[in-house]
Amino acid sequence: MTVRRPDEVTLRQRSRLPVWAQLGWRVALVLGLLGLTLAVHWFERHGLKDTADGHVSFVDVIYFTMISITTTGYGDIVPVTNEARMFDALVVTPIRLFFVLIFIGTAYTFVLRRTWERWRMEKLRKDLCNHVIVAGFGISGSEAVDELIARGTPATDIVVIDCTAEALERAASLGCLTAEADATRDKALQAVNVDRARAVIVSAGRDDTSILITLTARHLAPNLPISVVVRNEDNELLARQAGATTVINPVSFAGLLLAGSTDGAHLADYIADLASMGGTVQLSERLIDAEEAGKPLSALGRGLGLRLYRGGKPYGFWEAEAAALQPGDRIVEIVPTAGTEAHAKPA
Repeated sequence: MTVRRPDEVTLRQRSRLPVWAQLGWRVALVLGLLGLTLAVHWFERHGLKDTADGHVSFVDVIYFTMISITTTGYGDIVPVTNEARMFDALVVTPIRLFFVLIFIGTAYTFVLRRTWERWRMEKLRKDLCNHVIVAGFGISGSEAVDELIARGTPATDIVVIDCTAEALERAASLGCLTAEADATRDKALQAVNVDRARAVIVSAGRDDTSILITLTARHLAPNLPISVVVRNEDNELLARQAGATTVINPVSFAGLLLAGSTDGAHLADYIADLASMGGTVQLSERLIDAEEAGKPLSALGRGLGLRLYRGGKPYGFWEAEAAALQPGDRIVEIVPTAGTEAHAKPA
């Protein structure tokens, strides 16, 4: 579902064909059927009778063709031979009905449907809440969307913002809402209710653009979790200063995996397993439950506790703070993925 308005951004259904193409093939079809009917009437004009002067001219044929296709005729020019009557009954009448369908379909496509879709998408925008906004649908953005859907996020709860029609078509094919807009602008993010979103993923393809989008999103939603991809290590600090909650550098991360793989052939595989829903285990972050307060991080029953966050500071499972969890602590743990047997333990 796509977006564009001069003064605001709203969602609407993207058509497979541009407007001029949709209108053009309808006009061409109408003219083709008219031309066919006119040609047959002209070459078979001896089967027509003009009750006014008894002579059927080319102008009379044009007149008869038009009123035959668009109305039921006035009786001043009539078919008198069996061939002419059968042509009008078996060919002209279906063409007349087809014309009506074309006109109704055109009115629906260019007036009724667009009005309906505009109203429906505006209502959808107003109801949009607790969704994930993905700014940029390149390689990283599309992979993020695939993983979100694999993790159970409904595609209709994902809004993709991009300036490229081809990228939006791919996102729409997944069932996502899409907005053809510049995510660095306040109006673009306001139109997709950034202040009511669950999270924002920024992967614009350029570090400067991604950082500007992060600044805009943080300005509009001070408490919103924002994850941003940067490719230059020097820009990681700038991204955090712009308000990013999480900064990911795919180049640095790939380097870490490559270096780690030299000490063990399975390290990179296990890290990829943790990061993806396709493996048997995954990393999970959550607030602790009330009954878990007071227990050590190592005693959690759901998975293997790795780290806790208290007051914004991280503590490892080996530190003293992990000996007794407190209300409000957030933990990072390894848990089995959906479908893995409950008794299976992460290796």
